[in-house]
Amino acid sequence: MQRHSTFPDKSIATNPLGNMTLTFSRSNRSQRVHIALIAAIALASLSICSQAKADQWSQFRGNQANGVAETAHPANWSETENVAWTHPMRGEGWSCPVVWNDRVFLTEAVPSETNAESAGDNSNQAQGRDPSQKTYQWQVVCLDSKSGSELWRQTAREGRPVMERHSSNTYATETPVTDGKHVYAYFGMMGVYCFDMEGELVWQRDLGQYKMRAGWGTSSSPVLLNDKLFLQVDNEEQSFLVALDAATGEEVWRVARDEPSQYSSPIVWKNSLRTELIVGGTNYRSYDPQTGELLWQLNMQKGRSSATPLAIGDRLYVGTEYRNRGGSDDGGGFLFAIAPGGQGEIGTSEDSANEFIVWKNPESGIQMASPVLCKGHLYLLERRSGVVHCINAETGEMAYEKRIPRARAFWASPWVMDDQVFCIDTNGTTFILAGGPEFEVVGKNEIDELTWSTPAIADGALYFRTASKLYCIRE
Repeated sequence: MQRHSTFPDKSIATNPLGNMTLTFSRSNRSQRVHIALIAAIALASLSICSQAKADQWSQFRGNQANGVAETAHPANWSETENVAWTHPMRGEGWSCPVVWNDRVFLTEAVPSETNAESAGDNSNQAQGRDPSQKTYQWQVVCLDSKSGSELWRQTAREGRPVMERHSSNTYATETPVTDGKHVYAYFGMMGVYCFDMEGELVWQRDLGQYKMRAGWGTSSSPVLLNDKLFLQVDNEEQSFLVALDAATGEEVWRVARDEPSQYSSPIVWKNSLRTELIVGGTNYRSYDPQTGELLWQLNMQKGRSSATPLAIGDRLYVGTEYRNRGGSDDGGGFLFAIAPGGQGEIGTSEDSANEFIVWKNPESGIQMASPVLCKGHLYLLERRSGVVHCINAETGEMAYEKRIPRARAFWASPWVMDDQVFCIDTNGTTFILAGGPEFEVVGKNEIDELTWSTPAIADGALYFRTASKLYCIRE
């Protein structure tokens, strides 16, 4: 089966920025020189930026939302090896930690009957009576990155949840985002809250309460660009995308979306032509972040958007999760490579390639975990089988599809460090894969505890969240 297609009439050059690709006419030599000069300048700028931001991991999957570690953390760890400190969790939450300079931020939904003495005893799963009938405190926690000591803890809201959740989900699954001035915590139907770096509430906003598919709850994390905070609120009643003024919480724009419940997070795609806000769904869509204007859409037809898209230079990788359970979102598994500049309808899941679809892989294996790029290849993890799919990022061809020995389900997203891919299963075991087209497990680190949260990496440290505690892994 042919799984990919490329454009025969264009040249594709890889520039010094790494994986960014640029298309141009073969005959236009002056353009090549111009592009090379721009690339060299950009490379230098990125190098400076990387050094300046090495101690930051500001949002889900890092500053660039690509899952790439900007500084090296220890390659080996366990519950005792290379553990600088641990901090107990009082409540539930699969949100990921974020880091800014010497501060680590995370969110929790703490049952009101839980006290400090029982911290760390929760399992992040529903126990006893229906969790929607419990009273919770939705909290934002700030820790000192060097010692793990708690600098402040603020309760954003207290009460009973306004919706049910799946037993494996939590009421604090959305990852916060920070710009170094404020930290923004989104708790789905429980509202969005802005705190300053000292823990003072700046503003809060209720975005409404809507039913989610099968009572599964929410998971889409916010994204920040300049002075705007973007939130994807897809549900079973009234889906929308909204931009809030980051300083005040006031609504800047809102667009309705004809989408059912989705679970991926939006990303900002800064390509060579423009800056776009990419939002997943049964239709993948691109919006102008300034106005909310729809730029283009790709009809996925089947599946559900669970994995967050990946943008690398002038390539955008989007896909829908494969499902076969008799629901309206059965099918999927498609993965597309998208070129910039699209307008209107750029295709459907039936298209293999066109002006803006570089290639399509119909059996990519994309599910819950978001993909990463390493050594020219994309890595996608299956949810329940412990299988990894490795796909050539330029052609869409499958390099391999292998089950990692003794790996359990993958819910957390992988990350990349030093040409290696790190994959955490639900048991807390991290398998290290060699980057490139050949399958090789080069290492394994074990923390024997339920883990669904994707780690944060900053300033030479790995912040690893389990059901009961946050580990700081540092040499």
